[in-house]
Amino acid sequence: METLVLPAPAKLNLFLHITGRRDDGYHELQSVFQFLDLHDVLSFTRLTTPAIEFQCSAAALNTADNLVVRAAQLLQTKQSVKQGVRIILDKRLPYGGGLGGGSSDAATTLLALNRLWDLQFNEDQLAELGLQLGADVPVFVRGHAAFAEGIGEQLYPVQPSSPWYLVIDPGVHISTATLFQHPALQRDCLPLARETWQQQTTQNVFEPLVRELYPEVAKALDWLVEYAPTRLTGTGACLFGAFESQELARAALARMPAQWNGFVARGLNESPVCQQLRQASTDNLTN
Repeated sequence: METLVLPAPAKLNLFLHITGRRDDGYHELQSVFQFLDLHDVLSFTRLTTPAIEFQCSAAALNTADNLVVRAAQLLQTKQSVKQGVRIILDKRLPYGGGLGGGSSDAATTLLALNRLWDLQFNEDQLAELGLQLGADVPVFVRGHAAFAEGIGEQLYPVQPSSPWYLVIDPGVHISTATLFQHPALQRDCLPLARETWQQQTTQNVFEPLVRELYPEVAKALDWLVEYAPTRLTGTGACLFGAFESQELARAALARMPAQWNGFVARGLNESPVCQQLRQASTDNLTN
């Protein structure tokens, strides 16, 4: 049996603006996605039967509705695949915190099964399929830091600096739907030119709301900003500070209050899963 073992990296939103709301209720966004060198790990073993078997180290995510399972089912249905797969997800990223773990897991599944089942979808086709699973999935499929527009699916490669980040998980569950529906959410940001976004003032429009509704996140933001420029990622609850060196980031982590979880990671402009799949053939990925 053939097995692929691949990472599914976290992402940060270096900024997140809403420029309007469409007639269908979706919000028009602008953001920049950058990956982190911290990731989940997924193992894919090809089966001769059409079964899709799934195991996850996080019991709460070990369900048939997991995006990983849905991604596998989507490919299987799209191409009438007669083979199956056993997928084991080693969940290392915080989930539900704005780091994109579920979307990244789904994207890695699309990329892995495209290779394992020899489906020969190109990048554009996989990204289009990924959009059916979630607005953040395409950036993980394409595998490059990107300036995003639309609902997040219009992606343009960018090359931001790659600092060391201290990422803090305050341990708070945030309802993304509640934030998007909140009347106080700013929805009228002036559109940025993607060529000059780094020279312009940016923010995460969800941060004022999250500060108001979730005091523990506000406390973490106020603590971390004493050490580095700090921002919420996605709709939270995770937040990050950018440091010039790993040593400075680790020094701040050592002083972090014990009630929060934190980790230090490097910003990446290329996804490690896409690098692995580009640089290696199926043979040398196969155990």
